[in-house]
Amino acid sequence: MNGLHIDFNKTALVLVDLQKGIVKIPGGDAVVKKAVKLIDVFRQKQGFICFVNVAFHDGKDALMPETDEPAQTSAERPSDWAEFVPRLGVGEGDYIVTKRQWGAFFGTDLDLQLRRRGIDTIVLCGIATNIGVESTAREAYQLEYQQVFITDAVTTFSEEEHEASIRFIFPRIGRLRTAEEFLSQFS
Repeated sequence: MNGLHIDFNKTALVLVDLQKGIVKIPGGDAVVKKAVKLIDVFRQKQGFICFVNVAFHDGKDALMPETDEPAQTSAERPSDWAEFVPRLGVGEGDYIVTKRQWGAFFGTDLDLQLRRRGIDTIVLCGIATNIGVESTAREAYQLEYQQVFITDAVTTFSEEEHEASIRFIFPRIGRLRTAEEFLSQFS
């Protein structure tokens, strides 16, 4: 495992779907705790932080292909479902991306905003490992971003789904570190 050379002027922390309606899954609280530590370091180093949530205007803007396992509809969600967890401390200087699908790049201005800031590397964490995080990671890879996955700051609905992304996808498109391994370089 090679050491990371992080230039905070060229690196963004991208936090996927750490919102009230999603962090309730098993392991969600642990992800938020690790994310807060990452946020603290990025704030200290004046790095770019991007909070990503998924929300819908009226439900007609959601993806609706026929599937064997349909997604929950917006009518079934509480009104604060898409709000970020308060412990994250989302501030006015933070960049917020609202997506209407799994990945944070498609249909948003995330790529544009990162490129305008000269960012070529993203540190990625959030929920769900194999859905929002992996979709964002695949898009970032195709856009040629360097990626660091914080493996203990992602979770999903089952250990099998989580492990499939961690073992078979992420190592092919970026570098994997635990929060401790990543943070130890900056303490």
